[in-house]
Amino acid sequence: MGQIANQPPNEIQNDEHSDVGLAARSASEKKARDLVALDLRGVASFTDYFVICTGNNARHVQSIADAVEDDLRKLGRRPLHTEGYSAAEWILLDYGDFIMHVFNPTSRKFYDLERLWRDAKRIVLPGIDEAE
Repeated sequence: MGQIANQPPNEIQNDEHSDVGLAARSASEKKARDLVALDLRGVASFTDYFVICTGNNARHVQSIADAVEDDLRKLGRRPLHTEGYSAAEWILLDYGDFIMHVFNPTSRKFYDLERLWRDAKRIVLPGIDEAE
């Protein structure tokens, strides 16, 4: 996935039950594009990680968010807060220790969270094809 601010990427634990990894895999399985995970520990106090991805259109954005929520629910995790589902331009699923952001292409480019949080380290997501 490359580097941000000359920092080497961290690797998320290769734990099959890692919630961040599961959210990323769920999004990837729904063909989310430009999947990125950021380690915010040390640069933010409100969460540890962001998982960011893009869907092609409103239905695709909702489908990705639904898959993430369904897969995490199987582990007993429910989002503390959800925003943006009906508009499906930017759906935010807040799980406390991480926040899932699912964007449409226009909103992803406009908000550019990777630039905004450029001091955060990118996380290597084992089992996620970086070419997707």
